[in-house]
Amino acid sequence: FDGSHKIDIPPFPAKIIVISSPTGAAIQDFLKICRQRKTTSHIQIFPVPVQGESAAGEIARAIDLVNQDLDCDVIVLCRGGGSIEDLWAFNEEVVARAIYRSKIPIITGIGHETDTTIADLVSDRRSPTPTGAAESIIPDVHRLEIQLETARLRLKRIVTQHVALADTSVRQQTRLLANYRN
Repeated sequence: FDGSHKIDIPPFPAKIIVISSPTGAAIQDFLKICRQRKTTSHIQIFPVPVQGESAAGEIARAIDLVNQDLDCDVIVLCRGGGSIEDLWAFNEEVVARAIYRSKIPIITGIGHETDTTIADLVSDRRSPTPTGAAESIIPDVHRLEIQLETARLRLKRIVTQHVALADTSVRQQTRLLANYRN
């Protein structure tokens, strides 16, 4: 759980692997944010059961397989809300150990805002929901465009000021040289 073991999340992940149920609402919520933000990230879904007796083992195996065989920038582990029994696979030691072993940063988006699992505590970043997980790693293109335009205008203003100052300095130096010749 120690913060010193957490891996930094890349600000612009090119490839994201989502370990989740391919048919649940959680993956649809995650993908909805990806579409809204017009991401250019490659999203790959690694299907696993997210509840039931075999879920913890399947989730742990998926994390290990992604680390061994697949190239990606970040892993998202997500599941929609439910009872504590429904979320129990994310409290299993086998899942916690797989997350800890991962060399690829892992973000969790499990349950609802108030749900916290052991997987959340071990992960490199916890998001309160699958939607929150997507929002935390998929850049908001519209906001980035506004920031870029603001930076462009600021840079233009600074360059214009520097050119004006340089022009004034050159004019002054030219006058001084003209007076010196006379």
